[in-house]
Amino acid sequence: MSWYALRVSLIAALGGFLFGFETAVISGAEKTIQQLWSLSSGWQGFTVASSLIGTVIGSLITGAPAQKLGRKKVLGIIAILYLLSAIGCALTSVWLLFVTFRFIGGLAVGASSVVGPMYISEVAPAHMRGRLAGSFQLNIVFGIFIAYLTNFLFLGTGEDSWRWMLGIMVVPAALFAFLLRSIPESPRWLVLNNRDEEAKRIFEKTGDLDALQNIREEHLLAAGGIREKLFNGKYNKPIFFAVLLAMFNQLAGINAILYYAPRIFEMAGFGQEQAFLQPVYIGAANLLFTLLAMTMIDRFGRKKLLIIGSFGMILFLGLTANAFSGDISGNSNVLIYLIGFIAFFAFSQGAVIWVFISEIFPNSVRSQGGSLGSFTHWIMAAIISWTFPVIVEGSEKGGYYSFLFYTVMMFLHLIFVWKFLPETKGKSLEEIQKELGIK
Repeated sequence: MSWYALRVSLIAALGGFLFGFETAVISGAEKTIQQLWSLSSGWQGFTVASSLIGTVIGSLITGAPAQKLGRKKVLGIIAILYLLSAIGCALTSVWLLFVTFRFIGGLAVGASSVVGPMYISEVAPAHMRGRLAGSFQLNIVFGIFIAYLTNFLFLGTGEDSWRWMLGIMVVPAALFAFLLRSIPESPRWLVLNNRDEEAKRIFEKTGDLDALQNIREEHLLAAGGIREKLFNGKYNKPIFFAVLLAMFNQLAGINAILYYAPRIFEMAGFGQEQAFLQPVYIGAANLLFTLLAMTMIDRFGRKKLLIIGSFGMILFLGLTANAFSGDISGNSNVLIYLIGFIAFFAFSQGAVIWVFISEIFPNSVRSQGGSLGSFTHWIMAAIISWTFPVIVEGSEKGGYYSFLFYTVMMFLHLIFVWKFLPETKGKSLEEIQKELGIK
């Protein structure tokens, strides 16, 4: 194992921790915020989704600066955006400013979801890439777990508890900004910009024994340089795989559950304290099964994990839908069903998506491809998260309709993975391009 590659990958993956924390922390504050500013279900959905709107834009615009300025500099900008969001959301008493700072945090999440996995995949040797790129997802779920835990711990601190919930993100954001100073630029970005000697030194430090061969192949694959366009007909296969996988990731309903977990448990008849405690269990299951997936992703492969996960998600989403079809009051089985869903999601889609998207595009368009996959992921997340409170407040069976829809989507996901998705485990980034027919 290359300890250097591990160290720099884990530092870059701290952006994933902040991604996860920012995603889940609003679940503890969203009902208080709705009451504080007297928001209708539609405006409440917009307030929660404002971060996701920023995320969509962040994922869409970050490819160009990552290609021009380098991966490391863009990671530094992301850290600053996280800091601004945490401070602003914690201190403001004006709804419009709150939405603005949530939007800024979303920009950071969207950019991080592109640049973090991209950087790690470009710095990691092939035999470690699944685990190291997967460390980004591991940090996401660790951030989600810590957000749920701190939400529960701050619950009894008075009427300003929601400010503490959102403001505590200042600590990891500052740490991320500080540690980024110690990592190198991506060696493959250096090659793309004709800085081969610097790239060679970094490849050697990361334990990549084929450094010179990688440099030669990257020059051949990047013949169009940074001017090459993603939508030129050559990359239809990776575009198809990235867009569909990103869509299905959100059509599982994962962000509706993460953003509205306490509300869902209150719908199931739990008291407020219990409704805030149950998401901690969900976060713990998410973390545990992501860790399990990280030990298997380079051994079993990406496709096998996705297929196993599909069967489990179909089962537990179906059970959750059934639970919400009748009198849900006091139905403690909902916790078991949602933990089951989270376990299979974490083991499959959660662990695979950012690894896979960062692998299937060649160096010359990887930032553009990563942006496309992330943009698709977050536009679907915004739609799901915005509409969820409208659906559940608009119908007595809103919970049933929502979870039934997610169940059907996971059945379609299973067919897509089984019939179409290629396997990428153990292959260099250059070998993957050749197998996809990209020259």
